[in-house]
Parts: sequence; structure tokens; C-alpha cells
Amino acid sequence: MNINEQSILGRWKEFTLTNDHGMSVSMLDFGGIITKICVPDREGNVENVVLGYKDYKHYEDNPNFFGALIGRVGGRIQDASFEIDGIKYPLETNDGDNHLHGGSSGFHHVIWDAQSFQTDNTVGLMLTHTSLDGAGGYPGNVEVAVTYTLNNDNELILDYAAKTDKSTPLTMTNHSYFNLSGDLKDTVQHHNVTMNSSYFVELDHALIPTGRKLDVSNTTFDFRNGRMLQDGFVTDSEQHLIADHGYDHYFIFDNEGKVVVYEENAGRRLTVRTEQPGMVMYTANGLADRLELAEGLSRKHLGVCFETQSSPASLHNDGFPSVMLKAEDTYNKRTIFSFDVEK
Repeated sequence: MNINEQSILGRWKEFTLTNDHGMSVSMLDFGGIITKICVPDREGNVENVVLGYKDYKHYEDNPNFFGALIGRVGGRIQDASFEIDGIKYPLETNDGDNHLHGGSSGFHHVIWDAQSFQTDNTVGLMLTHTSLDGAGGYPGNVEVAVTYTLNNDNELILDYAAKTDKSTPLTMTNHSYFNLSGDLKDTVQHHNVTMNSSYFVELDHALIPTGRKLDVSNTTFDFRNGRMLQDGFVTDSEQHLIADHGYDHYFIFDNEGKVVVYEENAGRRLTVRTEQPGMVMYTANGLADRLELAEGLSRKHLGVCFETQSSPASLHNDGFPSVMLKAEDTYNKRTIFSFDVEK
């Protein structure tokens, strides 16, 4: 187990965590951005399984949110506003008339205070930041800590913690784009995904939740017995057309928050376990062509995000997992990304 630290562009630091079994994870103190996750395939070939820029300067804007920590609120907030106790809080409109992923002052654009650590069986990095009252339009001073831990079971553990002095919306996530083919050999069309979710959230044409939960039965949103992602790329059903021939939807977990992803050619399997009530699965439908990534040029459907979180739809609709953090409460959530191979 070891940790390597290097300077990036003279103003950021990149930390690389390496375990004893050929897995490494690299991340920046800027935006908490995961730049690489390198894991073996069934033949033992170690390759990168997340999307990242070839030239690190492109992370400064990062409109695709590659690898970034997202907050205060992951996802879209309708009409870029919300109310607490009858007080309306306007937010930045950075996605049409709506607010996306915390806005331009969101956590993905913060240089976090970083402290690395190591034990006998783990290496990790703790990132801390204080988001001031009024930042991005949100109320409350919020103290945030996000910890990345890599262990010898090839698990990357993300622990999110926060407290606030005023009630405020908060649901953090990570926006890594996974591609288990390794070094971008293929799109994610042949990734098989299994998750226990009977309902997903309907979207309107602006990708804002309508307030309706739709039954997945007999649709290409039913992953309860496993399904190839390409099923959602080729169908002409309305919800896939709204998402530009893919998935960009919030799935509500029936009970256990668990997602299993398998790519047959490389044999890699990713298991996502989370304490969150659901997740947005986004299949890079809007990813522009020909961005210079570390292993080649970008194209549509080149990655898939598993954005474990509560639902910002709860700010405008009843019956959705709440994103509100009260002053007397503490936010603690964990998501684990574990990697293995199927021979």
C-alpha cells in the first residue's frame, strides 16, 4: 500500500492511492476529481476504467463533470429555486432555467483541504471544505468532509459527512464515468447492469422530474434481472428519446442499494453499494465527440455514471427521498465501488 503525491499545473495536487493487488486510484484536491481508476482484467492486465482528460487544464471548466465531487446538491433543481419555511432561495440558472450540480461555485470547482493517511490495510485521502452561507444561493455554513479509502479488497470507499448551522438542501455524489472495457476500448453498450429497483422517476423534456414514479415492469428500465445498457440506446420509447437515446434517470432502490455491472470481454465486474435511497444512472448521452481523453477521443455512450444520492425532486414534489439537512442533524453517507473479475 502506498500514496504518491504530485503537483499538477502548479496549483493542484494529485494523489495516487495504490493497494497490494494491482489497483490504484488517482484524484485531485481540485474538485475531489477522480482522474483514474486502474484495475486488472481477467488476464491480469491493469487498465483505466474511468474517463478523464488527457490535458489536466480541461478539468478547470469540466462541463461533463468527469470524476468530480458534486454538491451541495447533485442533479437538477427545478426553476433554480426552492423554499424553506416560506422563504424562497434563488439559485444560479446554469442548465436552461434550472440549476445543475451546485452551479459554477459547486464542490467540483473547489480546491479542498487534503490530508492523506495510511493504515496496515488501507490508504486514503480526506478532503474538507467549508461552504459559506449564501454560496451559490444556498443557506447555511456547511462543513463538509469527503474521505476516499482504498483497501486490499479492491474497494474504493467514499464517505460523505457534513453539518450545517441552517437547514439547507444537501445530497452529495461522485460523477465518475465508468467504462469496464479498459482504456476506452468500447462504449458501454455491452455493460450488463443489475439493480433492485422497481420504479424510476419520469423526466420532462428539460430533464426535470415530473413528480411521477414509473413502474419499470416490461420496459427497458427494468434491471432487476440484468440488462445490457444498449437496450436503452436503441429503443424509441419517450423517456429514452427525452434523454437523447440513453439513461439519465433517478432509480429508487427497493431495499438494498446495490448495483452490479459486468463487462464480458474484459471480465471486469463493478459492484456499487450505497446507503443512499437511489441513484441517477447517466450513460453519457450528451458527451461531445472528439474531446481528448487520456486513452483516446470521446464519443457518445463512452461511460456510465452511478450518481448515488437522494432526489432533488423532493424540493418540489412529495414522496421523493429528501435532500434537506437540518441544523440539528449530521449528514453521513457511504458508497463503495468494488472491483473484481469473472473468469
